[in-house]
Amino acid sequence: MAERGSAVLTVAEMVAAEQAVFDSGVSVDALMQRAGEGAGQMIWRIGGTTPTLVLCGPGNNGGDGYVIAEFLRRKDVPVTVAALTEPRTDAARHARARFGGEVIGFDEAEPATQVVDCLFGSGLTRPLDGAVWHRFAELVGQARRSFAIDLPSGADADRATWLNERLHFDHVLALGAWKYAHLLEPVASDGGALSLIEIGVDTETAKVRRIARPVIGAPDARSHKYRRGLVAVLVGAMPGAALLAAHAAQGAGAGYVKLIGAGDPPPQLPADIVWQRADDTAAVAEALRDPRIGAVVVGPGLGRDDQARSLLETALACPHPLIVDADALHLLPGHFASLKGRGAPVLLTPHQGEFEALAGEAAGEATNKVDRARALARKLDASLLYKGADTVIAAPDGRAVIADRRCSWLSVAGTGDVLAGCIAARLAGHAQPFDAMTEAAWLHDRAARISGPAFSALQLATALPQALEACLER
Repeated sequence: MAERGSAVLTVAEMVAAEQAVFDSGVSVDALMQRAGEGAGQMIWRIGGTTPTLVLCGPGNNGGDGYVIAEFLRRKDVPVTVAALTEPRTDAARHARARFGGEVIGFDEAEPATQVVDCLFGSGLTRPLDGAVWHRFAELVGQARRSFAIDLPSGADADRATWLNERLHFDHVLALGAWKYAHLLEPVASDGGALSLIEIGVDTETAKVRRIARPVIGAPDARSHKYRRGLVAVLVGAMPGAALLAAHAAQGAGAGYVKLIGAGDPPPQLPADIVWQRADDTAAVAEALRDPRIGAVVVGPGLGRDDQARSLLETALACPHPLIVDADALHLLPGHFASLKGRGAPVLLTPHQGEFEALAGEAAGEATNKVDRARALARKLDASLLYKGADTVIAAPDGRAVIADRRCSWLSVAGTGDVLAGCIAARLAGHAQPFDAMTEAAWLHDRAARISGPAFSALQLATALPQALEACLER
């Protein structure tokens, strides 16, 4: 099963989580001290006694900065605080009063070897003033090492977009929980190394989480090929793509994999993948009646002609869990009613173009990629894996997982076919749809990192057993 990763919260959810801490008797000052000292400890571990400039804004993010500065000062770090304005909250004023060093104006700040951004936290919803932004960007850009506390100033936490121009940081220290901008593009790519500073907020009920390494049990003594899972892949116009999905299903743990297609098998078909000939849709439908099938894949190399449409319709009518990928996603909008009428789950795996084909004009209405994925999963009553460097997995009940910072070497033809086969193997092996997608996303990325740079899709599929080994229960 997929382990529960750490929570991802909206700004409003984080405010509510902090309020629950205050309601338990912890003061705002105490929570600020906890957050600032935790961030200060991380900065000290990384930077040691590097001369440091801390930029403090007027709110509680600035208050965190004063706590950080005092922590570093007590560690004998040469530290300068530059304040944009006077503190405007009681907790920030108290934190400034406890700082034992000098505070200068923001306009007086000189470049430093290490810069800590505490100007504005996760509540920012409008761009920084032009002159402030220009000087801020200069100070961050001239530093040898830069830290953003909770979130880089100039980023919108919920929308995961830049309000000002893009600005790169070496480290982002998230306070209490991840925010969307930590993990979603375009902001995520500019965040450098991510660290989560625990401050004691309760995030157990959060429905959105960051992906974690799954824990997968080895087959038990009663296992056989059908208990391990039979995966059936439908073959369309381009058999090579279906074959890649079949290879991946094998590598991700399926006990038995078959291709169902018309005519003779492709010449490159290995002996351990079964070819089941089905020359028309009636024959395909008959093949799919096999009650031992654990998951069906339709889409890789399917094409978009009438024959492809017939194969998709046949797959939708079958009684098994179904992964709809690639070309089949472009053909699916005319069949949305079939998704809700099925007795078995449907799993969709769109990249950006395929998502837009499924969602239509509604594709850009939601706040961020997670909201878009959750809305479409709910609308179609299907589990959804929305691909990209910031892959999002969404269930119809509102749960979501963000698989951020995916290996950039996955940007090669055929890797999506491998992912579809990987999902099918996990699903046929009795994982729930949401867990199957989460497990497969983790395995897919791990296999890419094992493969090294410039791999082929077949090499990626071949690396899946090694990725799977890293997830086995010990």
